[in-house]
Amino acid sequence: MTVSLGDVFGGLAFFLSIYATIKTVKFNERQKALIEAQERLTNLQLTKEKNELESSKKADISASMVSVGNREYKLRVINKGKVSAKNVRIEFPDNNSPVSMSDVKSKFPLEYLATDQPVDLIASGELGRARKFNVRLMWDDDFKDDNEIVLYITY
Repeated sequence: MTVSLGDVFGGLAFFLSIYATIKTVKFNERQKALIEAQERLTNLQLTKEKNELESSKKADISASMVSVGNREYKLRVINKGKVSAKNVRIEFPDNNSPVSMSDVKSKFPLEYLATDQPVDLIASGELGRARKFNVRLMWDDDFKDDNEIVLYITY
């Protein structure tokens, strides 16, 4: 049995085609992994943009005690959000707050609280008063109505 030059070239072509097929399969696997990674990144970016859009429509109301002198305090309610809050309401569920209720009734419900706008309520640091109380803040904004947060304030 003799091997002709055509047989040698045929064998080389066969092995070259096997090599090319293996390389193509590996390339396709890498390409598929890259496409999947790109899809994950695209989904993350879409989620981030959606969250930023939602955040741009939300007010962020918070409260904290601010010392203004010897045993003199104010409860500062502030909007740290990106949009104004409307119909801002405040409640003290435990009825143990040091805040002057007449001051609360004169200022709340607040029709409009702009971004970074504070509202100060007179508070007392009398001895015997609870140094911890909770406050419930409710408001409406462009994202939704009847937002609510309950904060536990210490001073």
